[in-house]
Amino acid sequence: MLSKTISLFAGLLVASLPGLAQDLQPISLPKPRMEGGMPLMEALKNRKTSREFSPAALPPQILADLLWAGFGINRPEIAHRTAPSAMNSQEVDIYVATADGIYVYDAAGNRLVPVAAGDIRARTGKQEYAKVAPVALLFVADLTRLTKAKPEDKEHYAAIDTGFIGQNIYLYCASTGLSCVVHELDRSGLPEALKLKPEQKIVIAQSIGFPKEGAAKK
Repeated sequence: MLSKTISLFAGLLVASLPGLAQDLQPISLPKPRMEGGMPLMEALKNRKTSREFSPAALPPQILADLLWAGFGINRPEIAHRTAPSAMNSQEVDIYVATADGIYVYDAAGNRLVPVAAGDIRARTGKQEYAKVAPVALLFVADLTRLTKAKPEDKEHYAAIDTGFIGQNIYLYCASTGLSCVVHELDRSGLPEALKLKPEQKIVIAQSIGFPKEGAAKK
């Protein structure tokens, strides 16, 4: 019964995206690897911001692991996530911008659902590295899912919940040697590019990729 509910939720998520990109196909991700990696204390020791990236694309397995670490489903029997959210609202969606287009992470289906074709990575940040990093993640909060929160608290909760997801991703990157940086973004035109509804708010962006060869460690 729960699996049917999860599938229905995934279908509603896809259906709620207006103007689904016709020239992009959904990308099925490999099953995320939930074992191995660096011990937690060592990952915390190595967590850092890196602003120099190789333009090399991330392999599908790394992308699957990265997104699952950020906000994947770690308890399928109750559809709960790797990061907490206020009152289990699960209001934050991860939009994935690559050289090919924009996708939204469907955690229940372990896939990327196309939103729009085209490369908008340069628009996700004002810094030069935003154009170079192969993946830009945009954290988008759907405030309508915070049904138990007071209206004046919704954006506050969304910002906190985004922070939990971003830290999960930082720790995954530390564990695997990826470069990662959270940055403010140029919001002009982005809601339209992501085909967002008025109640969906972009919180912040995070760029991820392999380290630039020969880059100095910071």
